[in-house]
Amino acid sequence: MAKKIIGILGGMGPAATADLFSKIIVSTKAANDQEHLHVIIDSNTSIPDRTEALIHGGEDPTEQLTLSARRIAAAGAELIAMPCNTAHGFYDAVCAAVDIPVLHMIRLTAQELLLKGIKCAGLLATDGTVQSGIYERCFEGSGIELLTPSPAAQAAVMQLTYEGVKAGRRDFDTSEFKKAAQELLDRGAQTLILGCTELPPAFEMYDLHYPHIDPTLVLARAAVLAAGGELN
Repeated sequence: MAKKIIGILGGMGPAATADLFSKIIVSTKAANDQEHLHVIIDSNTSIPDRTEALIHGGEDPTEQLTLSARRIAAAGAELIAMPCNTAHGFYDAVCAAVDIPVLHMIRLTAQELLLKGIKCAGLLATDGTVQSGIYERCFEGSGIELLTPSPAAQAAVMQLTYEGVKAGRRDFDTSEFKKAAQELLDRGAQTLILGCTELPPAFEMYDLHYPHIDPTLVLARAAVLAAGGELN
């Protein structure tokens, strides 16, 4: 059976885009180059900040998101993966712009948590993702309790994301973020959802060790299967 071409709608940010591509590669069962999947990447760094748009009245990213989706489809992609949690607030517009499937990272993450028997999870995400309630809507009726950080802890998550990972600062002080993560675990979270695609690279960059689920990896594995590949 012919394998499908995966399109990555990226640039939000570049590190998260590279992280998804890397995870598609390592998730694919392949003995040589030719057995890997064909992946088209549009790392569109012109997409306006999604959190600014959702909660601060910033520039609407819909035009650039849909432009990227159409560009990817025109290049030959047969399904799209979008490595940005906050951008899923604009998911319907992206779907409406193309005639190919767009995987939904947050719904896939909810399904993965159910498979793992998780009853309570702590959400680490941008202000836009948290305040938009997109995780709550996707988890509704799942039986999974979703905990969000206190205001001070949420500020620490945003600082790590924007002043640490997006700024490329390997010397960033993670002490406040560590308090935020531990706070959620102390409140009863069995695992932490890395609900911003900058966080999986952050966990590697800053050598952070907490029980967690990586939506980027969930998305990568779903993309491999949707494209007709085999998982490692």
